[in-house]
Amino acid sequence: MKKIVSLICCAIATFGVAQAQVATSPASTETIQLSLDSAIEIALSDNPTIKVANLEIERYDYVRKQTISSLYPQIDASAQYSLAVRRQEMTEGFSFGGKNTINVAGTLSLPLFVPSVYRQMKMNRTQMESAVESARANRIDLVASIRSAYYNVLLAEQSLVVLKEAIETTQQVVDNTRNLYENGLAAEYDYITAQVQLSNLKPQVLQAENAIEITKLQLKMYLSIPENVDIEVEGSLDGFREKVLLGEDYSMDISQNTSLRTLDIQRELLEHQEKLIQTTRMPMIAAFGQISYIGQERVDLSGLMGGGPRATQSAEQSKLWWQYPISVGAQISIPIFAGFKKTNQLREVRNQMEQLDIQREYAEQGIRLQVEQSINTLLTARETMLSNELTVEQAQRAYDIALARYNAGAGTILELNSSQLSLTQAQLSYSQSIYDYLSAYAQYEKALGVETYVAAE
Repeated sequence: MKKIVSLICCAIATFGVAQAQVATSPASTETIQLSLDSAIEIALSDNPTIKVANLEIERYDYVRKQTISSLYPQIDASAQYSLAVRRQEMTEGFSFGGKNTINVAGTLSLPLFVPSVYRQMKMNRTQMESAVESARANRIDLVASIRSAYYNVLLAEQSLVVLKEAIETTQQVVDNTRNLYENGLAAEYDYITAQVQLSNLKPQVLQAENAIEITKLQLKMYLSIPENVDIEVEGSLDGFREKVLLGEDYSMDISQNTSLRTLDIQRELLEHQEKLIQTTRMPMIAAFGQISYIGQERVDLSGLMGGGPRATQSAEQSKLWWQYPISVGAQISIPIFAGFKKTNQLREVRNQMEQLDIQREYAEQGIRLQVEQSINTLLTARETMLSNELTVEQAQRAYDIALARYNAGAGTILELNSSQLSLTQAQLSYSQSIYDYLSAYAQYEKALGVETYVAAE
């Protein structure tokens, strides 16, 4: 009943805004039929939060590929041209080396043993698991929100049905009372009282209709559906109620809880980080190869060889002297001392692991308490729902008796109005109790980290 009252108050507060939006927004040209299954499917594909989570998983896949690329051969090429403005001299008046030099080089390096990369690859896989778990947590939260919003729409619609039925039966009472009054068989007081009862119900119907629009807007927000597109939800609270009652199986298994799984993955990441720091103390081995193609302007040294006449360069002889040295080898790098930096890094990581262990233990206790409270809330809501179901049957029986007594002239209009009000309140309370039960069940599954949901027939 409290939920219905809050929905009605929300509808009253936003009635003016809703009317303004209706006046300025374009007419709806499309109506979408939604079941809970289809609503969840749309949300999981179109909701921005889910899209961001999926992109985060894709990002970590790129990070993993970047790490793997460190094990691939690295090939570099370079080219250089130099002009000797003043050449180097061995003695006064004697210089060597060409004035123009061209150098083209290629380098190949291949990692053979790089422990830090191997450990980083394992760490990347764990980071991917963290992103996947984060996406799963977002899906669970979104599904719980979708279910609550969907049940809200069904509650508002079912409340509207109850109020319309109350108006219909009250209208019949007003018509019968008017006939009796016109024939002198009923007092004017009875006729006026019946009319007042009818007038009191009509504003509640308008408020319930506005509440339906508000709850649909909330559902469309989760589904990223434009406001000018109308939606019609399928199923009923009673249908979901029967499904949940058939599938009741209360468990205390919290191994799938997203918060605990996230903490476990963070612990695993710290373990990888610890081992990654330790690998920086290990040697690294790499193979390399280099080839150069060097062209240098020829220098005439004939005047230095016995002082004879300078040799004439043949026309076919190149002006540049080309050479191509090739070298291959292996390189080993052994870290020896880094000023206790790695030692303190290890101590820092182990300190974080101790903190995380304490947080994990405390979180597990809190989640177990949360699950226990969810089960207690669920059981209370279940008993309330079953009790309200019996109350509705009794209120309906009491109204039928009061109506029969009134039509027979043995009852009063106050007795009939009272029974009518009790029946309406019992029906609204019953609808509210079903909503509370379904919401409690959704929160219970969320606390366990369950991704399943119950579909109505």
